[in-house]
Amino acid sequence: MRDLPIDELAAVAATFACAVVVRRPSSVVCRRRLSSSSVVVVCRRHWSNPPGIGDEIYDVIVVGGGHAGCEAALASARLGAKTLLLTLNIDRIAWQPCNPAVGGPAKSQLVHEVDALGGEMGKITDRCYLQKRILNTSRGPAVRALRAQTDKREYAMTMRSVVENTDNLSIREAMVTDIILGKNDNVEGVRTFFGMNFFAPSVVLTTGTFMSGKIWVGRTSMAAGRAGEAASHGLTENLQALGFETDRLKTGTPARVDIRTVDFSKLEPQPGDEEVGWFTFDPEFHVVREQMCCYLTRTTKSTHDLIRENLHETPTYGGWVEAKGPRYCPSIEDKVVRFKDKESHQIFLEPEGRTVPELYVQGFSTGLPERLQLPMLKTLPGLENCTMLRPAYAVEYDYLPAYQCSRSLMTKKIQGLFFSGQINGTTGYEEAAAQGIISGINAARHADGKYLIVLERESSYIGTLIDDLVTKDLREPYRMLTSRSEHRMILRADNADSRLTPLGHEIGLIDNRRWKLYQDKQSRIAEEKKRLKTVRISEQACPPTSSHLVEIATHLAETADHVSETHYHQPKSHPTPETPSSILRTPRSRAFEDRRGGFWDWSGFLVVVMGFNVVLGCFDEVGRDDLASDVTLLSNQPVKNSSTLESLLKKPHIEYKLLDKHGFGNECLSKIEKECVEIDIKYEGFIIRQQQQLQQMVHKQHRPLSEDLDYNSMTTLSLEAREKLSKVRPQTIGQASRVGGVSPADITALIIILESNRRQTQEQRRREMMTSVMVESVKETSESPVAEALSS
Repeated sequence: MRDLPIDELAAVAATFACAVVVRRPSSVVCRRRLSSSSVVVVCRRHWSNPPGIGDEIYDVIVVGGGHAGCEAALASARLGAKTLLLTLNIDRIAWQPCNPAVGGPAKSQLVHEVDALGGEMGKITDRCYLQKRILNTSRGPAVRALRAQTDKREYAMTMRSVVENTDNLSIREAMVTDIILGKNDNVEGVRTFFGMNFFAPSVVLTTGTFMSGKIWVGRTSMAAGRAGEAASHGLTENLQALGFETDRLKTGTPARVDIRTVDFSKLEPQPGDEEVGWFTFDPEFHVVREQMCCYLTRTTKSTHDLIRENLHETPTYGGWVEAKGPRYCPSIEDKVVRFKDKESHQIFLEPEGRTVPELYVQGFSTGLPERLQLPMLKTLPGLENCTMLRPAYAVEYDYLPAYQCSRSLMTKKIQGLFFSGQINGTTGYEEAAAQGIISGINAARHADGKYLIVLERESSYIGTLIDDLVTKDLREPYRMLTSRSEHRMILRADNADSRLTPLGHEIGLIDNRRWKLYQDKQSRIAEEKKRLKTVRISEQACPPTSSHLVEIATHLAETADHVSETHYHQPKSHPTPETPSSILRTPRSRAFEDRRGGFWDWSGFLVVVMGFNVVLGCFDEVGRDDLASDVTLLSNQPVKNSSTLESLLKKPHIEYKLLDKHGFGNECLSKIEKECVEIDIKYEGFIIRQQQQLQQMVHKQHRPLSEDLDYNSMTTLSLEAREKLSKVRPQTIGQASRVGGVSPADITALIIILESNRRQTQEQRRREMMTSVMVESVKETSESPVAEALSS
């Protein structure tokens, strides 16, 4: 029986009312709808290594209880798969060993997308935060990001409670040392250090920093996955024996200091936002809490001198650790060495919980010996008399370069074995959770015989993350950045639910209650956009007064002053001036002028602030409540007669809250929904352009590549391209174009080869068909009565 496409399989199943057996599920591209949702699959398991007495059988086994492991186990169990979560320490499930924070640029988009698919990280963060801030508020919506400081212990306890109370999910403490294989290079389970066998057709490895982990403090080291927790041994050797390539990476964490020994009078407070943002799209988990303050200090000349004098004492510069660390989260000694021209570096002091005295010293990770760490801390303003509670340390660990996985995160060598998190070479809780939910979904679907899910690069930051991991031969810890996505204008945090929640609902992770919330939200947004297109206002002749001008100019200066090199910049308070001339005499305006390059030219009443113009004048009439006047004043563009509210929102510097101020807003919408409406309208042209560009490239980029292509025989490709393509085995033309060492000329040559092969195959089929038709014709002629009469 020939292999049928999945839609034909569905038709066969419906026609004959019987089950369709799919021998080997494979990855398919899923964008909005799943083509396999109507396929009935029967999967019978035949173990090559029959379970013995005491052995346990599951559908999915997840190894590791970190952020990837929790999302994978929860997704699998919620899809109905009998799931086992194996972890070295149940008390450290979802632990945050480094900075207890979630979100930030690009990372917050990942958390929103995990939530949109039905994941847990966003919900837990919204319940356990200590402080929240929206970063990059002065920039466009594509790069705005929510960041939350979390209560480390509360976060872990809350996630553990969710895991322990999820149906179909069991937890067990164990150290996995071996992968059990079947006869056909398929996974059948795992074996633990104490000889226990657990069987399952799908296994997800989320080992974090524990595989052969070793922590370093100066020249001293010990085997550990992180401080106080044993490393995992044996699994690396087993994977190597199975043919996997392994390598070493390094990361680190700074010291913790006692909050009671810090002089806060020398620090700059960094309070949270007054209006809290949310990671989850489910309002049931929007819990408003009292926020704690973070603080800012800086390194000094004494700090840098101490570091330079003792570089030889660090593992990296001393030469006894060669593993690469994260490029975008360097140690303090790396900062001092790389940026010699900088006199100081920002250091943030962030609380680790509401009930513990520990402060996390962000930006101060180091590999220096413990005896030098406290003297170095005491060189920071405010920490002259501090007490160190925990020393900083570096940790190196084994990982498996992710080119050995397909985009479903299933390994290419072993069917049913999935990798997620730091084992794939990433760094960060958010990156781990994003991989975890995809591997958990696919592990459950693989165990059920269903086709696997692949998120395309242009569909999400998760798709971008995974595509980068499996396509590029990465040799340093990978961190998600907004610059890594060429489609970030349409991959914003605010629209993550509209992009991925329909997929989450069809998979089965979004329940009916959440689906109803999503549909209602989308309906309100669509109706509001329609309303704004139809409601019109007329231009008013009444101009604003000079006191109103002062109010607007002050607001603009305050808005501009939020811009800073760091997302923690705190705007200074100042008295509101009473007259236009007094605003120009304030120290604040002069500082603003010096830093921003703006200028105040009172002759002609022109103010230039950050490149946009506000035309001021002296008026006698009061126009404070006039929407048209405010729009003209803020945007420096006239309001035409019968302008729609939509056209006003498209003007620069006009926000939805201005409509609210003048009574033209919609009180039924939430703050999030108003933001969605404003962004969709204001950036409509950019969004449409990027969508059109995507449509033009989709056909070419998504063209599939056969798994058995012989790249080495394609002599028109460069030697490097043949080697890299043979190693990575890309699934599409688009993925092949992103493989390092493959040039545009190679892609053009590959397309020509594929097209030539297609035409040859087509011609061969045509000839076979013509031959078949001729044979049938001759046969029919020989069997006709006339032929029989002639032969007689």
